[in-house]
Amino acid sequence: MADERVLDIEAKALDKILEIRAQEPDAAELALSIRIAGVQQGQFGYEMAMIRLEDAGPGDVVEHHGELPVVIPADSVANLRDARLAMSRDLLNPGLTIDNPNSPSPAVRGADAPPLDPSDPVVTRVQQVLEAQVNPAIASHGGYAELVAVEDGTVYLRLGGGCQGCGMATVTLSQGIEQALVGAIPEVASVVDVTDHASGDNPYYEAAKK
Repeated sequence: MADERVLDIEAKALDKILEIRAQEPDAAELALSIRIAGVQQGQFGYEMAMIRLEDAGPGDVVEHHGELPVVIPADSVANLRDARLAMSRDLLNPGLTIDNPNSPSPAVRGADAPPLDPSDPVVTRVQQVLEAQVNPAIASHGGYAELVAVEDGTVYLRLGGGCQGCGMATVTLSQGIEQALVGAIPEVASVVDVTDHASGDNPYYEAAKK
């Protein structure tokens, strides 16, 4: 676990997080985990949670902000570098907010994205795993996964059908789809969901904030 500074945390935000952590019985053993949870409406979505510091993975970055250890999973480091965690100044939406200078891959932003390269062996193998393993498994729920892009070991997927807007989509991605792709294809390090879940039949995401 490397100890380097990826994030900047505003003093007020740090005080708030420490206040929240202090309510836990094992507060002194807890760290704040921040990860990229996906992409919604062209911007990153985030997941923050308190975890035991000892549960950080061997490739995760651990940095210390005063009394607070912060864990950044290895697959989120590049996209969180130089981001700033602060208190929102929007009186209608109080709470923590992340100002991130990084943006999702250009390949997943719009209709002008470059087409998939059929000669890329990783693209071919990802599509094979989706067709042979993933889509048959989630078809029973009326869902499907579509490959959007593959860049630098990251697979970008769009979920459709019953998976769009489903509250279990994150679990399906992390415990099913990601495990299948990473397990079958050594070149794949992570999987990112770029689905606009907010427009699904059962939306559960709020619009992502920077």
